[in-house]
Amino acid sequence: MSKTPIDFKGSYFTLPVIYVYDVKPEEIRRAIEEKIKQAPKFFKNAPVVINVSGLDRDSTWNILSQTIIATGLHIVGVCGCKYDKLKKAILRSKLPLLTEGKMLNQDLSKIGYQSTLLKTRLINTPVRSGQQIYARNSDLIVTSNVSSGAELIADGNIHIYGMMQGRALAGASGDGQCQIFCTHFSLELASIAGQYWLSDQIPDAFLGKAARLCLQNNTLTIHPLISD
Repeated sequence: MSKTPIDFKGSYFTLPVIYVYDVKPEEIRRAIEEKIKQAPKFFKNAPVVINVSGLDRDSTWNILSQTIIATGLHIVGVCGCKYDKLKKAILRSKLPLLTEGKMLNQDLSKIGYQSTLLKTRLINTPVRSGQQIYARNSDLIVTSNVSSGAELIADGNIHIYGMMQGRALAGASGDGQCQIFCTHFSLELASIAGQYWLSDQIPDAFLGKAARLCLQNNTLTIHPLISD
């Protein structure tokens, strides 16, 4: 048992980022509720970060935050803020101003972040619903099935050689060059460097097929795992 009442330890949590481009409360509420309906297990009562880089200097934070909170989401931080007035309003609401992973990755790449990747993490057993596997500073390979409700996270690439029905988040530290490789592509959610698809965004032609997901021009793009 620890001799101190607390310990500080590093960890990793999956936090969706909501990019807000409009401050009309009704439209924001409707758009969020629609997303929650698409993937209730992932979004319902979820902690979220709000990106306000698309808002103008006269946007009212109190109205915006209350609209988001009313949908059941929990705001844990704000990023992308460019205006002092908006920053002050956010700080008054007792929320932290954060720096996004993609910006962090740009700095890391200058000091050779890619060379710090460790040995690939290998999982040979099924990943059950509710389990989370995180490959810190490395690729992740899973040779068995991944159930719905399970989550795979890697700072590098993710390879799944069984049936994949859970969530896969590659490039978790912001590396947009990472990819997801899957022999049976039926994910609940796929994400690379913060850009994500829900299951209904996967083209029908790739459902259940062998596929490769990558970023092209900062947009998720899917290809056959084996090209003709």
